[in-house]
Amino acid sequence: MGYSNWFLVVFLSWVFSVSRTHQLQSSQTGILLQIRKHLEYPLVLENWNNYNGDFCNLAPTQHMSITCQNNSVTELKIMGDKLSKVSSKFNGFAIQNQTLSESFSFDSFVVTLARLSTLRVLSLVSLGIWGPLPDKIHRLSSLELLDMSSNFMFGPVPQQLSRLVNLQSLTLDSNFFNDTPPNWLDSLSKLQVLSLRNNRLKGQFPSSICRIRTLTDIAFSHNELFGRLPDLSTLTSLHLLDLRDNHLDYELPSMPKGLSTVLLNNNSFTGEILDQFGKLNQLQRLDLSFNLLRGALPSALFSLPNISYLNLASNMLTGELPNHLNCGGKLGFVDISTNRLTGLLPYCLGTTSNRVVKFGGNCLSIDIQHQHPQSYCKAAYKERKSPMGKEIWLLIAIIGGAFVMALLFLGIVILCRRYRTRRTSERPTYPKVVQETAPAGISSELLANARLISQAAKIGTQGAPVHKVFALEELEEATDKFDKSMFLGEGSLGEMYRGRLENGTYVAIRSLALRRKYSVRNLNLRLDLLSKLRHPHLVGLLGHCIDAGGQDDSTVDRLFLVYEYVSNGNFRTHLSESSPEMVLTWSDRLAVLIGVAKAVHFLHTGAMPASFSNRLKTNNILLDEHRIAKLSDYGMSIITEGFESLEGKGDGQKSWHMTRLEDDVYKFGFILLESLVGPIVSGKGEAFLLNEMSSFGSQDGRRRIVDPIVLTTSTQESLSIVISITNKCISPQSSARPSFEDVLWNLQYAAQVQASADSDQKSDAASSHS
Repeated sequence: MGYSNWFLVVFLSWVFSVSRTHQLQSSQTGILLQIRKHLEYPLVLENWNNYNGDFCNLAPTQHMSITCQNNSVTELKIMGDKLSKVSSKFNGFAIQNQTLSESFSFDSFVVTLARLSTLRVLSLVSLGIWGPLPDKIHRLSSLELLDMSSNFMFGPVPQQLSRLVNLQSLTLDSNFFNDTPPNWLDSLSKLQVLSLRNNRLKGQFPSSICRIRTLTDIAFSHNELFGRLPDLSTLTSLHLLDLRDNHLDYELPSMPKGLSTVLLNNNSFTGEILDQFGKLNQLQRLDLSFNLLRGALPSALFSLPNISYLNLASNMLTGELPNHLNCGGKLGFVDISTNRLTGLLPYCLGTTSNRVVKFGGNCLSIDIQHQHPQSYCKAAYKERKSPMGKEIWLLIAIIGGAFVMALLFLGIVILCRRYRTRRTSERPTYPKVVQETAPAGISSELLANARLISQAAKIGTQGAPVHKVFALEELEEATDKFDKSMFLGEGSLGEMYRGRLENGTYVAIRSLALRRKYSVRNLNLRLDLLSKLRHPHLVGLLGHCIDAGGQDDSTVDRLFLVYEYVSNGNFRTHLSESSPEMVLTWSDRLAVLIGVAKAVHFLHTGAMPASFSNRLKTNNILLDEHRIAKLSDYGMSIITEGFESLEGKGDGQKSWHMTRLEDDVYKFGFILLESLVGPIVSGKGEAFLLNEMSSFGSQDGRRRIVDPIVLTTSTQESLSIVISITNKCISPQSSARPSFEDVLWNLQYAAQVQASADSDQKSDAASSHS
């Protein structure tokens, strides 16, 4: 073959190759456009509308990127703005219009995705995708990373995922998966990251996970896992274990030596903390708080070479810490509060150290005001050390059980006889009492139903103190006859005093002068409604005292309300320059705001009757010793105002309901605003704040008005989310204001964005040091 012929063959081959490449690229482009259509043209893909070039060369954005290799798509990442919100019922779940439309076909969508046969990375976050994850997902056989967080997928995690043998990272956080946790995961032999946070998975921790030796991250937090956690020591590559907020119990298992983060708080683990935890030399963060752990506190935990965060609060740990306890050089935060510890606080945990240490609620010989008496902890220790053997307890249990069974049988016989007798002669008395004594404007049916508080109210309040009726003499003794030294302040709702009950519990007592006359029976009905408002982020109402001279039918002039005492000041104080050591970072402020928003959302939707006009302002938000927010002065309209009928018809009822609802949203908007601008607003009114809102529109304006602490501890994206929802809350048009549900979810999203950025920053810092 001559040179010219050879050149011609090469040239024609090149032309043919170019033609095939162009055809393949056109096919891939068509698939991408179909994907956009399936997702119902999300705003983040607007730049695809009139794009005529090569999608592989499309400039990536913060919410979208495409990566190609050999003219085929290998990575597709899209992040939308459809958050998982709750409203109307959908397939047994609470779903709002943040989902894709009813015409969306998840099955067809996956079939289209599978046509991108070379796809290795697929991230589809917050796009409103709903329905069970189809079995056809296994057709994406080249996948190495799958992230479909913050959507609306429900049902089981399909077993067909086990056929994705190249998968290294599986993230399905913040969906509604509600089946048992998948126990076939060991088929994914290359899996490194497994994250199923914030779902509704119920069942035991999958034992098959222990056979995936490549795992570096396991995250099942905020689910409903229960039972024993298996031995995890075989997972030699594991760095992160996040199982927070489940129902796991039994003893703590053995852990792999390479762990750097262990988050097991808010479970029901029992037994002692294994000595093995004190040998995890790579450990940086350990949180075992809010469990049922007993025994001595291993001193080796404090001296681990890399430990920086150690939280053992709210357990039943006993004994003394060694006086010569050694603390690691990186240890910056320690919380051993609310246990049964005695003795002195070791030097390295003392006030002279530069680390944050919380130790209240023990029996330590320091800071007596925030410690229990020694007898409190010694009694618990003796109970744990009781010498009585298991055999004796077993014998007692058998005898006691037989005795109880006999009593039950006898009781059933007696009750059956009485029931036959009373069935024809008695009528239920409660509805009659309600009908005769219902306060003005409150229907008898409403009062009867008010005893039914939604399940949402009960979550997190198990074991809450029973509401008690106090005698005036008890309160006088608790406050030294309302001595000036016990006076906390005075507001529109009366005077507030600090007191100490006979059992040693500190309380806050409000002396309330009633503006209108109520009978004792009428007032008791109202107080019964108020006492049902229980939530982890509401200051607990422990009881009341009616000063009526002991006459049942007399009118009441004075009422005492007894609340739990919250000792760490109010939110406004923590936003003030006057105490810089107490000022909260942006993440801390978001945590406070989310807590209050949850409380108000409960008052609006989780209680019956709903409570509106809840006097929302920063000095009515109190922080406990763990900086958990608790709203005070809520629900007072139940006592201080007359109800209007909730059964009335017409626009009047709707207007009454919406006015109070929007009033709380509007007031909360100013709490948000004060959280943003901090001490600048001290002594300034609403008019000043409204004028300053215009400054948020520019970066220079933000630097001028936003609290410097917020600016230096927040990301622009997180800050922008809160500024946006703040603007909506204080909109002059009430119809433009969001629901509290919207407010809550925007704040949670802002916190999620901030936490992700903080985590990335820590990872980058760790990488730079390594």
